[in-house]
Amino acid sequence: MAVKKSSAEKRFRQSEERRLRNKAAKSAARTCAKKFTAAVQAKDQKLADETLRLLCKELDTAGRKGILSRNSVSRKKSRMMKLYNVSFSTKSV
Repeated sequence: MAVKKSSAEKRFRQSEERRLRNKAAKSAARTCAKKFTAAVQAKDQKLADETLRLLCKELDTAGRKGILSRNSVSRKKSRMMKLYNVSFSTKSV
């Protein structure tokens, strides 16, 4: 007769898979944010616009899946939008 695995072992496997999946999603969002800030600093509006859209998508996905909280997603998006608008406004300051 085979020995049954404990539920704790299964739980550990599941939580490890989730942890790695969550880590990948957070890492993708952080990488995208770095690319966006680099594009803003380089004054490349086209690249900044594209990476901002991608960043918002990554953040929304992470928020929808519960990886990031709703408030932190909103805060990060707001700060990035503000940075974009301040950097590429049509008016000269």
